[in-house]
Amino acid sequence: MSDSLVIIPTYNEKENVVKMIEAVVGLDQAFDLLIVDDGSPDGTADLVRGQMKKYESRIFLLERAGKQGLGTAYIAGFKWALERSFDYIFEMDCDFSHTPKDLIRLKKSCAENGAGVAVGSRYVKGGGVVNWPLKRRVMSRGASLYVNLVLWLGVRDSTAGFVGYRREVLEAIELDSVEFIGYAFQIEMKLRAKRKGFKIEEIPISFSDRELGTSKMSMDIFNEAFWGVLKMRLNLQHVQK
Repeated sequence: MSDSLVIIPTYNEKENVVKMIEAVVGLDQAFDLLIVDDGSPDGTADLVRGQMKKYESRIFLLERAGKQGLGTAYIAGFKWALERSFDYIFEMDCDFSHTPKDLIRLKKSCAENGAGVAVGSRYVKGGGVVNWPLKRRVMSRGASLYVNLVLWLGVRDSTAGFVGYRREVLEAIELDSVEFIGYAFQIEMKLRAKRKGFKIEEIPISFSDRELGTSKMSMDIFNEAFWGVLKMRLNLQHVQK
């Protein structure tokens, strides 16, 4: 078992999950991997079990009954990690929109640069997006500007889902009180970490759209983020310190 765990939520990711596991396991530094699967009907979990036999003690599977939301998948993964001896815990998508080799730079930020939270950022110098239409670029940039205008978060890519945490950050956050489950979850976690006094460092990454499988984005997720930010602002005094 390594000191680092990558948590990847999945739902119908049979086209990507084996390739992603092989990519993470094949990195120059050791990262263990926890797949949190929400009852994928396409057999994603069966493919993971096959990889568990191949990479014994490196790959783990947490199965849940049905789609319960991205945020709850990560919370379940965080709790699983904290019950074990991992010092660094990472969030990552399964669709290769996040480049596995960038995990090494995120870990360096936490392990050597003093960051409590390392954010793989599209919106700092050196970061960017690949093959996005103009409308999506404007919406994504606008969302981050909106978050900082309302919450003063100070993170340029506030909705980023490629994130590394030092163990003590997750131990300090009352995970059962985290409210949101979509993009607002990512914002809320960064806000809670900041209010606990942890350093947040943004690491430039290149973000690409998935090539295989189906996007999980929906208007419900977008609306939760929009209204969730307002709710966080109104209830800011109640966010755990």
